[in-house]
Amino acid sequence: MTENPLLAPSSNPYGAPAFDKIKDADYKPAFEAAIASAKKEIEAIVNNPEAPTFENTIEALEYCGKDLGKVENIFFNLNEACTNPTMQTVAEEVSPMLTEYSMSVILNAELFGRIKAVWEQKDKLNLNTEQSKLLKETYESFARNGANLPDDKKAEFSKVSEELSLATLKFGKNVLAATNAFTLNLTDEADLAGLPEYVREMAAAEAKGRGEQGWTFTLNAPSYSPFLKFSEHRDLREKIWKAYNMRNINDEFDNTHEILNIVGLRIKSSQLLGYRTYAEAALVDKMAKTPETVNSFLDNLMGQSLGAARKEVEQIRRYAVANGFKGTFMPWDFSFWSEKYKDATYSLNEELLKPYFKLENVIAAIFDLANRLYGLQFKENTAIPVYHPDVKAFEVSDENGRFMALLYMDFFPRESKRGGAWMTEFRGQSIKDGIEERPFVSLVTNFTKPTETTPSLLTFDEVTTILHEFGHALHGMLAEGSYGSLTGTSVARDFVELPSQIMENWAYEPEYLKTFAKHYQTGEVIPQEYIDRIVAAKNFLAGYSQVRQLQFGQIDMAWHCGETVPSQDVVAYEQSVVSKSAVVPIVEGAAMGPQFTHIFSGGYSAGYYSYKWAEVLEADAFELFKEKGIFNKEVASSFRKNILSRGSIEDADVLYRNFRGRDPESDALLKKYGLK
Repeated sequence: MTENPLLAPSSNPYGAPAFDKIKDADYKPAFEAAIASAKKEIEAIVNNPEAPTFENTIEALEYCGKDLGKVENIFFNLNEACTNPTMQTVAEEVSPMLTEYSMSVILNAELFGRIKAVWEQKDKLNLNTEQSKLLKETYESFARNGANLPDDKKAEFSKVSEELSLATLKFGKNVLAATNAFTLNLTDEADLAGLPEYVREMAAAEAKGRGEQGWTFTLNAPSYSPFLKFSEHRDLREKIWKAYNMRNINDEFDNTHEILNIVGLRIKSSQLLGYRTYAEAALVDKMAKTPETVNSFLDNLMGQSLGAARKEVEQIRRYAVANGFKGTFMPWDFSFWSEKYKDATYSLNEELLKPYFKLENVIAAIFDLANRLYGLQFKENTAIPVYHPDVKAFEVSDENGRFMALLYMDFFPRESKRGGAWMTEFRGQSIKDGIEERPFVSLVTNFTKPTETTPSLLTFDEVTTILHEFGHALHGMLAEGSYGSLTGTSVARDFVELPSQIMENWAYEPEYLKTFAKHYQTGEVIPQEYIDRIVAAKNFLAGYSQVRQLQFGQIDMAWHCGETVPSQDVVAYEQSVVSKSAVVPIVEGAAMGPQFTHIFSGGYSAGYYSYKWAEVLEADAFELFKEKGIFNKEVASSFRKNILSRGSIEDADVLYRNFRGRDPESDALLKKYGLK
């Protein structure tokens, strides 16, 4: 297997993955060999004749399965960003193998016996902070995942875990398939009324690429979102809205059964471990700790935001009526009329701003911000293989020339990539035997592709999106520590969004915007008048946006706080949850759940609240930057030292207090959005 490019030592700079050599046929053999190797490493730990110690048990386990981790990181990241039917089949074939391996480790009585022996003598071992945290995380992870179960329950837990891994895979596969299955092809130019030129160009390029006439629109965000905002044809807006919000419901790629299956399996696995609900089990190691805390947090914010949201929607509805709208104001009307209201009130719209946000300029500005705050430097290296021609690879170094990371950036949508934007890693940071491995970080988005006449121009929302994901990337690139399971973004789910969400704040700072927002044709710096409008419109629909996110969190908790699977069908159950906080009419047959990859296939189950939880942290944290200066080196250095570089070497609340000098002020988010 040393010839397999997934396992062979890389000859690329910094040992970068050999994307130019990896073939689909390499994946399954690599998984099989890596799992076999990892099992031998586990056997060596278990059969060690020496008494259990931190080094020969806890540390040895931490470094176990390095090859397997490498293969998993490459394969599953590409299965999200550059997949194909063969890879999807491989994913379904190897997931049971991975679950079996994972369970064979977690439920290994002899291994847990050694871990427990070290845990019981922890007070005598003179461990440093990082070692103590690794011991604690290792012991508690095994205990939370069934290590204390009797043998018959271990077998059942293992079976449920395997079924669950396959079900979540199928869920994500279905969402991608349903998204790709819909297109809206228009051949009459009159049907394009209201659509800006950039939207028409993009749709023409999409049609051309598909061998179709006219203009083709898809459910990918760069196509779907502007169509809803600008199309003057209400019937077409309704058609594409329903296609998007009724995906995976009673269609070829139906996910309603998968949701009930996943929820049932999660309940079963949690109850085997002694918890009443999945949410109880999932929140044990989070900042919030309990479902009661999360639900109280969501309800409290909802109570303080719902009135403002309803006023905002009514304001938009009245504006629409005053401008000729007749009938019931529906969700497919909201984006259209709110965009018109925003333009009329603030003289601000996407078409006005997009020329100032050329993708290349935005990326250069983000790199410059990282340099000003943290001394980082970025240099593209075309000698480093990438997994798709759209991808660019950058070497990242600090102010002293020390290599910090490789950064892969993948900007544009394609049928092989799921929607949304995310950061992930092909390799994390760690140190073993004095040799450090620096991270390989990947940042993926779905921005508008350049056309034959126009470069990729971002909406202002997309500017904040790339800043958000770059915050995650910084968390990975600035990691410092010995153990990969404790470094970078390996932190509590409700803490991980702090480094990302705080970065969005810079998009609203005139001092920063003026450094890069220049018209792609004339080179003109964005006028102060436009910046004033951006800042003035910052909290436009803040209540509505807040309520929408809180609803997603409540849907998540509703699915995961029960002791049994809900008896209602999926759509009816979800609509019963959101009906109390609905601000626009609920559409029969539409639901978020069947496409909600975050909670059913993406790791945020019983954790979607964490976006709002972390927003409280970032709102409070950014106040210090505002007080001292948005480019203040002292504050940035403290944020790097206490947050970005520390991973989860200490508990999240300790890290935050080390940075801020106190606990976060709970009203910070409401103040930020002008809701208090």
